[in-house]
Amino acid sequence: MYDWCVASVTFRIWRGKGDEGRFEDYKTDVGEGMVVLDAVHQIQAESAPDLACRWNCKAGKCGSCSAEINGMPKLMCMTRMSDLPVDQPVRIEPMKAFPLIRDLVTDVSWNYRAKKSIKKFKPRKPDAADGTWRIDQEDVERVQEFRKCIECFLCQNVCHVLREHKKHESFIGPRLFVYAAALEMHPLDTEDRLSDLKGRDSIGYCNITKCCTVVCPEHIKITDNAIIPLKERVVDRFYDPIAKLFRLGQKT
Repeated sequence: MYDWCVASVTFRIWRGKGDEGRFEDYKTDVGEGMVVLDAVHQIQAESAPDLACRWNCKAGKCGSCSAEINGMPKLMCMTRMSDLPVDQPVRIEPMKAFPLIRDLVTDVSWNYRAKKSIKKFKPRKPDAADGTWRIDQEDVERVQEFRKCIECFLCQNVCHVLREHKKHESFIGPRLFVYAAALEMHPLDTEDRLSDLKGRDSIGYCNITKCCTVVCPEHIKITDNAIIPLKERVVDRFYDPIAKLFRLGQKT
């Protein structure tokens, strides 16, 4: 933390499209209470009006301003300048797991296309004649954590399966495992997604490094509360020898 007065800070920002990009340095004055997004907007106003940057709410709830700041995936609107070393350039670059459109803007549309492939919520029949269900509060609370996701896709960005190995066509990534977990663990849901998680979505590729949990701005325990329980369900269904014998017994 720093004792702040107005100071001139250098920002090293990625500019350009695709392989033609490069870092360019900009200087601007920063003061107490400013976040990185404030500085980027100031640079746009002062010296780089064509700098492309996606943002919306500036309150950490829309997930639009995801970027890498000094090598760490963060939301620009939630990263305070007072938490960064300002005696050296502050480096800002786009997320690496998705195609670059221009400057700090990436094409994250793949996430929405992949989301459509996950089977939707399918409720069981009502428990009562009046069309209502009976649900334990514990079961209700279990899935509430997953609803905090703002789809910033920082977890997708740090996942090595997507970032390094580019397995977008065969792996849906931590954000969509959270979405699948919210459905699978819902007390009213009856849909079966385990075959898809094992095969098409390749949950086995995840080696639970917890890097996705570390960068989540909503502090969702992605690995412990979503991915590991889904993995356990897949193992119970397809690899547990006792369960396999039980299913074979049911068929005979």
